[in-house]
Amino acid sequence: MSKVYLIRKAHFSAAHRLYNPEMTESDNWGIYGPCTNANGHGHNYTLEVVIAGEPDPKTGILMNLAHLKEIVHDVVIKEMDHKNLNLDVPALRGIIPTAENLSIVIWKMLKEKVPRGLLHEIRLRETENNLSIYRGE
Repeated sequence: MSKVYLIRKAHFSAAHRLYNPEMTESDNWGIYGPCTNANGHGHNYTLEVVIAGEPDPKTGILMNLAHLKEIVHDVVIKEMDHKNLNLDVPALRGIIPTAENLSIVIWKMLKEKVPRGLLHEIRLRETENNLSIYRGE
């Protein structure tokens, strides 16, 4: 059998502030620019969860996509949609919510819920031009 890749796409909107309290205001502005604005800013994120493996010979499917949709919604979208990522998401406490860090956190959130071994990649599009990809530890 051949390895197959399936992608489930989801969307969420969230606000955040890119800011490291251990750095000066000037240093934060130098690294994050206007993304360090004290009142934050928001994005309409596109999340793609990629699973990979061999289709079940009996059913012909890798995973029930309705089940994957439910997992992504319950584990990620409910937690992050229309939230302030710095303040409202327990999994992000103490983490600067860059697209890179969000990808890692989302992976960790999904890792225990997606059937063992199927989670292959997280793709998080923050803007039309910015995409973070994470493939696990």
